[in-house]
Amino acid sequence: MITQGDIIAIAKDAIYTIIITSAPLLLASLVIGLIISIFQTVTSIQEQTLTFVPKILAVFVGIMLIGPWMMDVLSDFMSRLWSDFSIYLS
Repeated sequence: MITQGDIIAIAKDAIYTIIITSAPLLLASLVIGLIISIFQTVTSIQEQTLTFVPKILAVFVGIMLIGPWMMDVLSDFMSRLWSDFSIYLS
């Protein structure tokens, strides 16, 4: 029988996995946004849509570069979850 502690452990591992896999892409988007904001401030260009295309490109490149690692982390999490499935049922 699955206990409350097991559910909390699964949720904790899921949240940790989400944070670890999304952090590189979020940081890349943050850095690109900061660079564009500094550029806009220096040049007095106040176009709000200017940041979207570089951010999308940065995230796309990040997915291409870091995607295999992200898939490994997610696959490991799912493998652990499914390997312990029989423990949760009994």
